[in-house]
Amino acid sequence: MTRLQADADATRWVAVTGSLGLRGRRHRRAAIRMLLGHGSRAIGGQGRGSGLLAWGLSQAAPLLLRRADGRVLAWVWKDDPELVVVTAQLQEITPQLRTARAMRPMEYDDTESFRGTYLGVGEKLVLPPAEGRAPLAEYTWDTGAHFVTVTAIGGDPERFGTVTGPLDDLARSVRIVDDLRVTEATGVLRINPA
Repeated sequence: MTRLQADADATRWVAVTGSLGLRGRRHRRAAIRMLLGHGSRAIGGQGRGSGLLAWGLSQAAPLLLRRADGRVLAWVWKDDPELVVVTAQLQEITPQLRTARAMRPMEYDDTESFRGTYLGVGEKLVLPPAEGRAPLAEYTWDTGAHFVTVTAIGGDPERFGTVTGPLDDLARSVRIVDDLRVTEATGVLRINPA
């Protein structure tokens, strides 16, 4: 099965994916509260996420991410979980998905080349905060069969620029892995690197 893997620096990032129960609970709740606040502002609300709703979602998030089975990974900044939330997503390319990406607003066309360690050259887009929108950085690779997208949403527009280096490092470490089932065989299986 095709899934994502990344090498997040444990001194900077806390993985939300796989953090079940009490482990990572404070970071999950703060990140979800920040995302709910941005969503509320985008639709005209006051901008602070509900504590009770954030708590409920923080309990459900690890189970939902586990159910995604490696197609979605998520991290928060270790020292301040409301500073930035990062998700990596693997999507199978369909004509509808290509059409949806082509129909995004014109500001999404302002990308620059970005080289990943494992995925090759992709695109990087940085959008400053705007009315009802948090600062955003998006890294995208088109592998032909899948889109790999790493999205970082900032909680503090003033400090979002301070984490661009670690964000680039995290995005570079994302890769696709695939499980291959091999039937019983004798001897050694050699795969030609060409």
